[in-house]
Amino acid sequence: MNRAGDDDPGARDAGETARVDAAGDADGADHVAALAAGLRTGGVEVGGAQVTACARALVEVAPDDVDGRYWAGRVTLCSRPGDVPVYDRVFTAVLRGGGTPPPSSSPAETPVDPSEEAQQAGSDRPGGAGGDPPDDDLRAGGVAMAHERLRHRRFDRLAPDERAEVDRLVAALPVALPARRTRRRRPGRGEDLDLARTLDRAMSLEGEVLEFARLVRRQRARPLVLLLDVSGSMAPYARPLLRLAVAAGAGRRRPRPRVEVFAFGTRLTRLTDVLDARDPDAALAEAAARVVDWDGGTRIGASLDRLVRDHGRRGLLRGAVAVVCSDGLERGATPEALAASVGRLRRSVHRLVWVNPLAGDPRYTPTQRGMAAALPHLDVFLPGHDLGSLEDLVAVLATLR
Repeated sequence: MNRAGDDDPGARDAGETARVDAAGDADGADHVAALAAGLRTGGVEVGGAQVTACARALVEVAPDDVDGRYWAGRVTLCSRPGDVPVYDRVFTAVLRGGGTPPPSSSPAETPVDPSEEAQQAGSDRPGGAGGDPPDDDLRAGGVAMAHERLRHRRFDRLAPDERAEVDRLVAALPVALPARRTRRRRPGRGEDLDLARTLDRAMSLEGEVLEFARLVRRQRARPLVLLLDVSGSMAPYARPLLRLAVAAGAGRRRPRPRVEVFAFGTRLTRLTDVLDARDPDAALAEAAARVVDWDGGTRIGASLDRLVRDHGRRGLLRGAVAVVCSDGLERGATPEALAASVGRLRRSVHRLVWVNPLAGDPRYTPTQRGMAAALPHLDVFLPGHDLGSLEDLVAVLATLR
């Protein structure tokens, strides 16, 4: 997997703030995040369900299959003919340096006149083009529009009633844990031949082999470790991220937790045992009470070092995907020391993802010394400022292997 920071972070454009690697051979997670961010910057509406569908489609496409990656994104992320030119530009930008334009075999798209599109849409409604839509349609449309507005409303700008609705939507996110293939196999449509089942079938057909039975490797969920910055600058974002941790299964025993949650400001605090998914509100209140430095200062490097020291490769970090949710504003260590701490964490886990709410600003580039020093050690770098960005994070986690 390509790493972040291979190019000058300050040179990235707004369409690529979700990526940490500008090389043409980006992995599926970076590719999905980059396409979604670029399309949204270009004015194309991209929902979380579309991002998830794109991520799942890319799992079936070889990394060097440019045509396959192009169509996997276009089919899942483009909803209207007018989205295609924007998608083509974004796709080319994502693959810049590879010298590969969008496939020339793609059919030409003819823009649709908005008036014709509206007329056609009206003719499909009950009562014809001039008919009024049913009340149920109006209500459903209003709910969808309200949801779409909330998807892109920054967490630090939510009204109290909006915050409650966003909390509900975050809690309902379908978080799929990253998976790994095990050595154990099961019947399926894989490439490995199941000789025993093949012969058993042949015996019932007088020794004639009509079909070869196949095996696929079983998959097992990887541990997910969430590290949430609860310092003053992260206060508006900490609670939505905690709710996402509950949605991912924090607090459940299966028979041991697969999702571990830590909070850090000036010190590291483990929250896994209080995040009981049966009562998220009570869990969040208890978590806030346990963290003595909530809404305080930040010592990112020291907190990461404590995590590695207490739960290193022989502990819960082994084989895990770690997600650090922080704006990277370190006040307790030099950039070089922070980079060393992030590097130690990266060597202790399978993948390292960094979610930074500041990256939701199209003008943001991770050039501050602390964040710039951490970038080379990251596998994925994403924004985390609104509901849409958390949906993207969920989709990216599902692609990590």
